[in-house]
Amino acid sequence: MHENEIAKIIVDVGFDIHQQIGPGLLESVYEAIMMHELRKRGLRVVNQVPVPVVWDGKKMDVGFRADLIVEQR
Repeated sequence: MHENEIAKIIVDVGFDIHQQIGPGLLESVYEAIMMHELRKRGLRVVNQVPVPVVWDGKKMDVGFRADLIVEQR
């Protein structure tokens, strides 16, 4: 599956979630629903993945977390 196909699935799922439950819930709710829906569509999904920051050749512990990382199975 090409990354454009994966991106289309992600956007479609996000749109469906927005239409069905709308705004106003905690981000964790949307994240859990998104993960469930993407997995139903055969994608491999992991959440809250640490992404390090490297500065001047040194890995810093002040990185951020990627909400979701999505790959084809």
